[in-house]
Amino acid sequence: MGRGVIEKSPKIKGEESWKSTCNCARMMSDYKVEMINDSMQEFYVHFSGPNESPYHGGVWRIRVELPDAYPYKSPSIGFVNKIYHPNVDEMSGSVCLDVINQTWSPMFDLVNVFEVFLPQLLLYPNPSDPLNGEAAALMMRDRGAYEQRVKEYCEKYAKPEDIGAAPEEKTSDEELSGEDYDSSDDAVAGQPDP
Repeated sequence: MGRGVIEKSPKIKGEESWKSTCNCARMMSDYKVEMINDSMQEFYVHFSGPNESPYHGGVWRIRVELPDAYPYKSPSIGFVNKIYHPNVDEMSGSVCLDVINQTWSPMFDLVNVFEVFLPQLLLYPNPSDPLNGEAAALMMRDRGAYEQRVKEYCEKYAKPEDIGAAPEEKTSDEELSGEDYDSSDDAVAGQPDP
């Protein structure tokens, strides 16, 4: 993977936050990192799907936001380009992962997130605690069809060229008018009870 580059001086209050953020940047040097708005607290990390998984070959842009209290408070992590996974919300990219959302410890760092937590999430999805109910149901019903859908999403949304455009370049109207999303009321409400 490419080397992370920090291009401009950060605008972070407090010496302790600055030291913590600089240490983060050094730890993430094995990943391609893109800074957002000249802030060292918001950035994108390019993340590749783990080997021996249906996500292998996919590349995702992960948005990372570090709170002021980092590393004592967990980072906010989300997939920018689409991924088909029971524990990732397909529309927002939010991740359902206990170690990030509930059991975070200052002993963890961003290297843990990208080298352990996210690969484990992709290797071992938890369909019993879904953010994407359709993916969870398909995984439990037909593992082969689920893995095929994952590969289709990787091919359609997770190629290296798919992570080049920043999401801020889209307006909310453009995001809502995407042809990949079904806007019918039936898709939102689900099927009526018999």
